[in-house]
Formats: sequence, structure tokens, C-alpha cells
Amino acid sequence: MKKVINRNQIFKVLNISVVLFLLFSVSALAQDGASASSGDAAKGKALFNQNCAACHSLTRKMTGPALEKVEERLAENEGLDREWLYSWIKNSSGLIKSGDAYANKVYAEYSEAAMTAFPTLSNADIDNILAYTAEPPAVPVVAVADNAVAASGGGSSGISNEIILGALTCVFGLLVMMLFLVNKTLRRVAEANGVSLEKDNAEKRLPIWKAFAQNQFLVLVTVIFMLLGSAYFAYGWMMQVGVDQGYAPIQPIHFSHKVHAGDNKVECKYCHSSARVSKTSGVPALNVCMNCHKSIYEYKGNAEGPSKEDLENGYTNEFYTGEIKKLYKAVGWDEENQGYTGESEPVEWVRIHNLPDFAYFNHSQHVSVAGIECQTCHGPVEEMEIMYQYSPLTMGWCVNCHRETNVKVEGNAYYEKIHTELSKKYGVDKLTAAQMGGLECGKCHY
Repeated sequence: MKKVINRNQIFKVLNISVVLFLLFSVSALAQDGASASSGDAAKGKALFNQNCAACHSLTRKMTGPALEKVEERLAENEGLDREWLYSWIKNSSGLIKSGDAYANKVYAEYSEAAMTAFPTLSNADIDNILAYTAEPPAVPVVAVADNAVAASGGGSSGISNEIILGALTCVFGLLVMMLFLVNKTLRRVAEANGVSLEKDNAEKRLPIWKAFAQNQFLVLVTVIFMLLGSAYFAYGWMMQVGVDQGYAPIQPIHFSHKVHAGDNKVECKYCHSSARVSKTSGVPALNVCMNCHKSIYEYKGNAEGPSKEDLENGYTNEFYTGEIKKLYKAVGWDEENQGYTGESEPVEWVRIHNLPDFAYFNHSQHVSVAGIECQTCHGPVEEMEIMYQYSPLTMGWCVNCHRETNVKVEGNAYYEKIHTELSKKYGVDKLTAAQMGGLECGKCHY
């Protein structure tokens, strides 16, 4: 009888355990499904920046509508669920053609420009994007605050340069005072011992300037040195006429090559496209800027925040955003309505690199034919916050480059005959631009 009772109790315990296990499994699956449905906001941010940020912002209307809490707004205002969003993101044109009311409403509102289809995005990817738009992760500002404190000098335990300079000044003053007292004391001791400090022959000694004037040899040598020195400095000054190395004018709209070419890796020839085919590299038209800045309406910097040097110079996120607003004003761009007003203003850019009229230089010949990198002449532009003239651009500088740079003749039938003849003449395999006639006056002066 006891065995039966024990066996019944064991079955009861097993049944309860199975029920609890099933309940736990169901709740876990429900949680997994909920988490899968809600998505990963961190992954969604990366997907948003890669696929959506060119046309959409979270908080403002751009080429497309603002997307912050888009799923919640569509559910409350239009009665649309996530399945509708799946269809819209993967094939907006198909949804419009199907006659969907809200799809055609958005299509008409945005000048009948259909949204780019993203058929490669999975439902899970879209879930992650929607999770990001529902609750965008906060941008860390700790590094910026630390840099700001460092730039303002707060919390620094070091001794400032002003304190060190003041201490050195005090020490120098004490030394001067001590020397004066020592000199005074020594004079008193000498007078007490009967030593006369006056010289009897003081009246017989000529002043230095008079003795120098009476020595004709010293006068002649001095005049010769003064003439040679004056000629040297005059020649050095005159040789700098027209040489503007280091020239860095302030532009009406601040353009940071460091941010564009350095941080964002924008290729030089994307903006200066005429350098490939023209004599000049050209000043980019403002519509080239607007290719990107229709969508990039504010500067957010990087995750680490601005550096101490940038903060000291005033290059903050707010400063760069203000320069973007100057661009909008110049081209007549209405941020709210995402369109041009027609009221534009010319930007008076200040030219930095300027060769004299009698010197000929062709960018395409050097960039496209010779394959010379922009940095060879213009320096590390990707590091320049303010663009400046890196090279002297003098005749000697150009001539030295022609003497040192080999011409690329491989695979070019135009150079076959002349390369063969000149190689025999100079006894070399590689020919420099100078050996190919690059030092002839008519090549650069016409």
C-alpha cells in the first residue's frame, strides 16, 4: 500500500515538473519572439546609416519623411502594421501600383519620387531598423566633456607657463641685486685698503669710435662686409617676390579638407573633377557640395568627440553646422520644404594657388597622363583644417621635379621611337621628364 502511495506522489511531482517546464519554455519562446520582433537598435543604427540616412533623418523631413517612431505613428494614424512596412521597404513601387491608399499618398506628397527598393533587407534587418527608429541609442558625450574640461584648463594639476615665467623673473632680479651689492662692497673694501680705482691715463685713451675711424684698413673691411651683406639680404628678399608658400586665406565659407578628405575619405577628384581633363583643377560648384549636404544638414563629428586642439581653435560641431547653413543660404536651399527657393548668392572664394600668366601648367597632363598624386604638389591636404599653399611653386622647384621624375612610357606607342633613341643617347633604361625635353623653355613659357 505504501508503495502505491509513494508511486502516486512521484507521478504528481513529475506532472508538476513537466507543466512548469512547458510553461517556462513557452514564456522563453515568447520572450525570444518578442525580442526578435523588437529588433536590435545597435544593429539597426548601422543599417540605418548604410541604407536610409542618405534620404531620411530621424527628426526632420528630408528627401523622405522623418522616421523617428515611424511604426508607432503609422499604427496610430493610419492603422498600418509592420507587415505593411515590410512590403513598402522591399518594394515601394509594387505597393504603389497595387493601389494602396497610404502608399499613393506618400508618393504624391514627395513629388512622385518612389522610394528606393531594398529587396535584400530581411525582415530581421527591418526589425532592427525599426527598433533604432523607435528608440535611437544616445550619443556618448563623455569624451567631448573631458576634452572641453582639458581645453578650458579645469582640473589641471600642472604649473602654468605664466607662473614659471614669473618665478624666473624674480630669480633674475635677485641675481642683479646681489651683483650690485657685491660690487658696492668690493669698492668699499678697496678704498679702505688705499687702492685707487681711478686711472691716471684715462684722458690719454681715445674713444673706440674715434680710434676705429682713424684706422683706414678696418673702415675698408667693414664697408666691404656691409655691402656684401646688404646685397645678400636684398637678393633674398627680391627672390621671394611672387612666392606665396604658406599662404592660407580665410574663406567666406569654412571648408575643412581634414574633415572631407581625411575623416570621410572623399577623393580629391570627386570635387576637383576637371583636374582629370583640364588645365586647371577648378573651383567646385556649390551643387557638388549639395550632392551630399542635402542629406548632411548638421555635423555630428566622431564618437570620440572633437580633439583638444579643435576645441581650442573653435572647431566644434556647432561651428561646422553653422558653415553648412551658410552653404544653404548661398544656394537658396529651403531645409523645411526640401527645395530650392531660387534666391542664391555667389560665394567669393579666395584663390590659394596662383601661377603667373607667363607660366603654363596643365593638371590633366600631370594627373591623368603622369599619374601624379595630388599630395605631391599640394601636400597632405587630408590633414589640413585650413587649406594653404604647401609648395613654393617656383621655377626651380618645377625643374627639380622634372629632373627626378621618370616618364611612364610602357605600353604607349607614342613614346616607342623617341624612348629608344633617347635611351641610347643617355645610356639609361628610364627617362626623366628633363631628358624627354621637359626643360625646354617653350614647354612652360609661351
